[in-house]
Amino acid sequence: MDNILQDSTRDVEEDSEPICKKAKLSNGKTNADAVIQLESNSEEASKESIRSNDIGISVEVPPAEKLLPLTESQAGITEYLSDHEGFSAIIKQRYSDFIVHEIDKEGNVVQLTDLAVPEDDQHEETAPETEKVTESCPEITEDILMKLDQLANSGDKKSTVDVVAPEDKERRTQIHLIIKKRFPQLETKTVDKDGQKFIQALLRSGNSRGSNNEEWPKSKKACQFVKFVLYKENKDTMDALGLISKLLKVKEGLFQYAGTKDKRAKTTQEVTANRIHPKKLAFLNKMLRNMAVGNFRYVKEPLKLGQLSGNEFTIVLRNVQASPEKVDTVLASLKSEGFINYYGMQRFGTTSVPTHKVGSALLHGDWEKAIDLILMPRDAQLSKDEFQKKWKETHDPKATLELTPRYCGLERNLLSALVKNMKPFNALEKIARNTRMLYVHSYQAYVWNQMVSKRMKELGKKVVIGDLVLPRDSDQEIPISVTQDNLASFTLQDVVLPLPGYDIIYPNNDVKDWYKKTLEADGLDMNNMKRPQKDYSLPGAYRHVVVQPSLVSWSHQPYDDYTLPLVLSDLDLVKEVEPPQNTSEGKLKSVILTLRLPTSCYATMALREALRVDTSSAHQTTLNVLS
Repeated sequence: MDNILQDSTRDVEEDSEPICKKAKLSNGKTNADAVIQLESNSEEASKESIRSNDIGISVEVPPAEKLLPLTESQAGITEYLSDHEGFSAIIKQRYSDFIVHEIDKEGNVVQLTDLAVPEDDQHEETAPETEKVTESCPEITEDILMKLDQLANSGDKKSTVDVVAPEDKERRTQIHLIIKKRFPQLETKTVDKDGQKFIQALLRSGNSRGSNNEEWPKSKKACQFVKFVLYKENKDTMDALGLISKLLKVKEGLFQYAGTKDKRAKTTQEVTANRIHPKKLAFLNKMLRNMAVGNFRYVKEPLKLGQLSGNEFTIVLRNVQASPEKVDTVLASLKSEGFINYYGMQRFGTTSVPTHKVGSALLHGDWEKAIDLILMPRDAQLSKDEFQKKWKETHDPKATLELTPRYCGLERNLLSALVKNMKPFNALEKIARNTRMLYVHSYQAYVWNQMVSKRMKELGKKVVIGDLVLPRDSDQEIPISVTQDNLASFTLQDVVLPLPGYDIIYPNNDVKDWYKKTLEADGLDMNNMKRPQKDYSLPGAYRHVVVQPSLVSWSHQPYDDYTLPLVLSDLDLVKEVEPPQNTSEGKLKSVILTLRLPTSCYATMALREALRVDTSSAHQTTLNVLS
């Protein structure tokens, strides 16, 4: 088997059958050993003029925006830092081959090690444990407990949960007491339905949705938040928290996190919850599949986006087609030199309408075009995109909304606003601010990628007069300009390039002119990046041209069966799963690679540098059929 690459953002079952096609590497050379794993075929879309409609949208989308997802070169990713040859390997053949641990602000690797409720809570007057309840009171099954828990957090005063009442009065009294003690938000009464007695639970008057005040530990009144570790597999961070919110029947806004983690991976990160008791969260472990929560502790402040120092990646490269000596040489180069700090393809989405195109429309104030791009069809062959086909054909928000699945929250919010005849700008405001900002930040990343590629191609690794530098060991936030006097003091590791904005400075050399021409080609003025709408008025930022991992380590591991994991996840360790059996006699070769990268750096770009393979899903879908 040859070099197989799986885009980290695509949702694929771990054991699905791959379609293999030959790959052409981004340097223009065809590598017979490079084979790419695909999940779907793509359809060509012809040029189409989108008709006017009752909300006044009339946009013509060029074919290039609808044919295929972005390629690496279209995202500005074209250069390499070193000149070594790559080697053939399978990347992310299974999502269990990609493990991500968040690194907190203090530099600690976040790990799931304990599923228990904090010890301090054991000294509080707490509710009976689930096992004790079901043992002493068989009428209250785990399913009934789950329904009672959902009712207690629902705020729904009309709903009830019925428990079959035993004939024995003492046992009925016991059930009343157990429910009231475990769920202080509920009250109970005995009712008769068709000759059968039930103990009926309902919300006490005055209880509101998700209230935890009655059971919040008295010793923790100064702490309004619970911090916990979220472990997930093959699921987006937002999807995982959406599921937890749904099970607890609380608003998603009660949860905060420092950053999102890869979908097609096993990931571990910290989350804070606003006054949600640890025992409620811990109870979810009985219901969650390929997810777990644990390591609970009380804190005074919630997490905020960006409150992390990076991520640790453990990546299994399978079916390595190179000698250990060659692999060691390549990875030693990655360790010593690092890689170009490109924004990875995940930043631009995997659909035929890249997120930076939406961002460009928002920066131009073209709200109608932004809406149309968000709702455009993506993969036309997928039934879940029927609503997007309807939008393309009719631009009827009501008809489109009727076909939009419940899990497509973003699109439903947008369409619901349009159904209410909101103006396009106001309709876009119904999309979460963080999501809208991702669009415009994607455009900044698109420009940055182009600029760093041109700089590396034209100027190479040398520092030149006029470059902007921020030394890695410095805490300063404003870069200094390189002059003849300080030129010898800096290396490429210190050089930064700006993300376009109104509060940054540009390099005082040819690079500044490149920015000007690139932005002008998109109809933007580098000296006029403020907007009447605050959200789209970007101050800009600086990003280092290259990044050197703080840790690069690897080991060689022979194996025979690709379905068996070669590394254990946090959940495996908690469950005391037997570690993989090391063998020196396996027919296939793997490399287990560990990388520690700063925040906003992409492991896929490190792998691209090492293996010399294109990481875009679009490149994979345009390859020649395997001969």
